[in-house]
This record gives sequence, structure tokens and C-alpha cells, in this order.
Amino acid sequence: MGFRRQHIFTPAHLVDLGQEIHEFRERGFFQKLRKPLESPSPSLLLSFSFFILSLSFLWLMAKAKAPKRTLDSYTIRGTNKVVKVGDCVLMRPVETSKPSYIAKIERIEADARGHVKVQVRWYYRPEESLGGRRPFHGVKEVFLSDHFDLQSADTIEGKCTVHTFKSYTKLDAVGNEDFFCRFEYNSSTGAFNPDRVAVYCKCEMPYNPDDLMVQCEGCDDWFHPPCIEMTIEDAKKLEHFYCQQCAADDEIKSRNHASRNSDTKVDNKRRRR
Repeated sequence: MGFRRQHIFTPAHLVDLGQEIHEFRERGFFQKLRKPLESPSPSLLLSFSFFILSLSFLWLMAKAKAPKRTLDSYTIRGTNKVVKVGDCVLMRPVETSKPSYIAKIERIEADARGHVKVQVRWYYRPEESLGGRRPFHGVKEVFLSDHFDLQSADTIEGKCTVHTFKSYTKLDAVGNEDFFCRFEYNSSTGAFNPDRVAVYCKCEMPYNPDDLMVQCEGCDDWFHPPCIEMTIEDAKKLEHFYCQQCAADDEIKSRNHASRNSDTKVDNKRRRR
């Protein structure tokens, strides 16, 4: 690995710069002359170049050390929407063909020139994780990662809401800005927290809130209609349901197939009775 050599300027260098300035003044570098100057010596040109570079370096150092202000809020450009620390936002991706990035704002700061930046904690979509998207992942599911970043506030497109898994399943309607999170994701190792969740149905898969499931009144377990050889349309018409294991006698089996009306008790959001 190579290292870039850096020049460190000390007070002694500043004294040398003062002497150089004096020499330049004596030789007429800072005077407006009506006649052309004689060609300066190469050593003087080199010293003058060093002087200009030194001033540029000092200016850049002063600029870098300019104090940054922490802001309480930021108004999204072109809108009247205000975001604060703790809010979740949609951020413009580099490739316009990709969906907006989702992030949680950790800090808002402005530099000396008024440029606003936000420190964010990224949410990952399932397809962005090492394991990829799985059948039980919801369309609006995201993972809270350990990936922090500093971005220009100009890349914020709008606000969004990342619900807990439980609150998301209770929504009557899911909007474009609604997402949910039930896992934290380590972007380096690909590990999830928690690493275990409850599974349902004969397929023993975690619950996907986008999929319709029916609940057995005997064991309280939930089932995907295709896993119990039932169509979605038939599942929506059920008033009572008993799984194969609980439907031990013919009376319950007949009730399972005969008890149908339009007042359904199943939904694509899992609800306990």
C-alpha cells in the first residue's frame, strides 16, 4: 500500500513566507510597472510558485476547519415538507431506473457556505441483501442496516413511514410511502437480528403480510390456501375453517366445506380472533 507524502507547515515556514513576500516586493512583483519586468531567475519563480501553493494550502485548511452547524430540521427542496432527526425519507438513487433508497435521518448539519448534509442509516430491500428476496418477504419490507452514510440533503425526494411489523399488519390501507421492518441487517456479514421468527402453515414459512391466510379455529394456526388445496376465492368465502388435523370427524369436515357466505373472516392481514 502506498502513502501520499504530505507537507506540514509550521510557524517557521510562515516566517520564510514573510521573507519571500519581502523579496518579491523588493524586486517589484507587487508593483504596477509601465515597462516589462526583467525575466526573473528560475529560483525566484520556483519560490513564488511555492508561495502561491502555500497560500492555497492554508486556504483549503481554513475551509476544511470551518465550523459545522447542527440543524433541527430541513425543508425538502421544492416542497413545504419538513424532515427531522429520526424521520424516514426517500432518497434519489444514482440510477433513475432503480426505486428510491430508504433511509433514517441520524443528523442534519450545514457547513459555512450553507450546504446541508444529512447523516443517514440505510434500509436495505430484500433483494439488496446477501440472501436475496425470499417468498416470505413482503413487497414493502425493508431491513434496518448498520450502514451509515453522509449525503447531500438535496437528494431527499420525500418522507416515508417505516412501520413495525405488527403495526403494518393492522393498516387498513397501505400507501406508496408505507414500509415495514422486522429485521436488522448486518451489511458486512449478512446476518439478521432476530435470526429466528415464527413460522406458519404446512410449508413452515414466516408470515408474509401480502399473502392471504386462513386461521384454523381448532389449533389457531394459519394456512396459505394453496397449501391446503383451496383457491383464494373459496378461502374468502369461508366462515369457519378447521385444518386437516383438527377436522377429525365428518361433522367438522362437512362444516368446513358447507359454511360459506359473503361475510368473510379472513383477510390478507393476519388477525387473531
